[in-house]
Amino acid sequence: MTQVRPRMTHLFEQLGLDSSEQAIQLFISTHQLPAATKITEADYWSAGQRQFLAEKIKSDGEWAIIVDQLNEALHEDSLIQ
Repeated sequence: MTQVRPRMTHLFEQLGLDSSEQAIQLFISTHQLPAATKITEADYWSAGQRQFLAEKIKSDGEWAIIVDQLNEALHEDSLIQ
């Protein structure tokens, strides 16, 4: 049995969000976070979504890499000087 490596589209599916490329780009551009706000502290997540993200970060597995990529994308504006 072959295991599929998680991707950003899979993460959005697991979060119950539209996983099309355009929807992901729109979500990222419209949900930017201040530098001091952790991804799991964003007010737009439901309790379940927040828990899912926290669990995947703690797992330090392949999902953690994808969540970290989303975290970086959601903080892009805070890094621009």
